[in-house]
Amino acid sequence: MAAEFQTIAEQFVDFYYDTFDKNRPALKALYRPQSMLTFEQQPVQGADGIVEKLTNLPFNQVIHKVATKDAQPSAEDGIIVMVTGALQVDGQEQPMSYTQTFQLKSEAGSWYVLNDIFRLVYPAA
Repeated sequence: MAAEFQTIAEQFVDFYYDTFDKNRPALKALYRPQSMLTFEQQPVQGADGIVEKLTNLPFNQVIHKVATKDAQPSAEDGIIVMVTGALQVDGQEQPMSYTQTFQLKSEAGSWYVLNDIFRLVYPAA
């Protein structure tokens, strides 16, 4: 699994943000009933609730620009992935910085998101 986890993480991140930016409801396939998302301190559990949260965010268009992707193998053959980047919503000129951490788990030859933590990053005061 040495270099494999890095490849899986890279492919996952590219797929996740491409899907998020173009077709948020399709993200449901990446989550399970036990999956949990914490979005800006608001926890949501289960694929249905997570996709409902993501599709009802207060913007129509979003573009994620990934800056960094860090991955490590984790317990029980999982992969933890931390992403930093910027996102632009509804054509705003000024992008917002964000960080997102995923705990990926293997299931029947594919991967799903067990844990997902998203946070906007604001400039230090």
